[in-house]
Amino acid sequence: MNKYKKLASNTMIFAVGNFGAKILVILLTRLYTKHINPADMGTKELLETMALFLQPIFTFALQEYLIRFGLDKNYDKKAVFTTSACLTFTGMAAVILIVPGLRFIPFLDFITGYSLLLAIYTCTSALRMLCAQFVRSRDMVKLYAVDGILATGTLLIFTFIFIVGMKMGVKGFLLSVICSDLLSAVFLYVTAQLNKFFNKRYFSIKLAGEMMKFSIPLIPTIVMWTITSLSDRIFLTYMHSSKVSLGESAAGIYGLANKIPNLISMVSTIFFQAWNMSAITENDSADRSKFYERVYSAYESMLFVAAAGLIMLTKPVTSFLATSSTYSEYGTVFIYTPLLIIAAIFTALNQFLGGIYSATKHTQNSFWTSFAACSVNLFLNYIMIPVIGIHGAALATLLSYYLCFWARIIDARYYVPFKFDGVRCLANTGLLTIMSIIVIKSPPLWALWLIMIFVVVAVYNFKPMMTTVKKVLNR
Repeated sequence: MNKYKKLASNTMIFAVGNFGAKILVILLTRLYTKHINPADMGTKELLETMALFLQPIFTFALQEYLIRFGLDKNYDKKAVFTTSACLTFTGMAAVILIVPGLRFIPFLDFITGYSLLLAIYTCTSALRMLCAQFVRSRDMVKLYAVDGILATGTLLIFTFIFIVGMKMGVKGFLLSVICSDLLSAVFLYVTAQLNKFFNKRYFSIKLAGEMMKFSIPLIPTIVMWTITSLSDRIFLTYMHSSKVSLGESAAGIYGLANKIPNLISMVSTIFFQAWNMSAITENDSADRSKFYERVYSAYESMLFVAAAGLIMLTKPVTSFLATSSTYSEYGTVFIYTPLLIIAAIFTALNQFLGGIYSATKHTQNSFWTSFAACSVNLFLNYIMIPVIGIHGAALATLLSYYLCFWARIIDARYYVPFKFDGVRCLANTGLLTIMSIIVIKSPPLWALWLIMIFVVVAVYNFKPMMTTVKKVLNR
């Protein structure tokens, strides 16, 4: 199977396994908004993001080094899994000891009452990631997809048990994810017979050192992306302003405004799982640059068209997902969503370009570009949130991701040179920005204007998108 068909095949398989789960998480938003008030919703979002912050620190960026070394034919898979497992178990022990004390840190008091569940949540998530990433590295993508489907079903069941049935609110959310992740890890461990790859004699200090050398620059990179997301919510929760309404409810509304952009993130994550495997295995191929050019061109065009469609449908989709029948505050969520949709595009493109750093082992560059984005985000949050509130958080996120994108598109192409149409990117961004303003301001005939601009974006991107797709499919 050639590289293009392999990429397409893996993308489809990952889509089957993950699409249902990602859609379910978004649809569950409707259930959450019916049973969890805005303030508690803000706490839920903070805890969820906090787990994403803790995981790469205490697993040493497991999700990055395991797939990189697991796919590399120069390394023994038994040594890779055993060494990775030992590093993960060490991190899990540290999580149990350290997380309960985090509630005493200023601005982290939202952990109070949830510290034990947060620690277990982080550990079970790490266990599932360990098993799932190793299954991927063995090219068992169909089993990986089946696990995604089963995990979707168990998450739905536990959500109804703990949140709808037992009315446990935020604790019910944590318990539902813990139970689902734990069952998933057990399923993968047994089905993939991972016990054959785990034995203390396979542990390699040398390999552990190589893994740490590769992943250490990525730990702050992943953490900084999480800080960018977490800081928005913390600023909204704890800052005070005489001009706009802030607090836990504002953080909860902001978290809900991110749900539709998560559709972009969902698709990009599915694609990246397949793309990352191709980027690593094709890193030494002769036509690597042309491969990147064709894939990137189609990917960027599809993202802009998809984003234009989502912005056009923001109002009806948001009203369905975030029902305001119980809590009227959720009725304003849609006005904060469009800018976050554009931010999601550049998050996806940054992820694509970050794959170059991983494939070529220049992970320090990933760190510096992420550091710049995180610094800009924190500064903009500080100056804009007290003035324009939730819009300030959304705009800060967009501008920081946009800055990171331009830094990476310039820098990453030194390692894998490929053609990039900057004018097209700027034009697409401008059109989406106009659509966002229309949604926020809702002028007369706003729906007609949105449809017209969507058509322009679709037509503008159709030729480069289809030209690249045809080249890929013809292979």
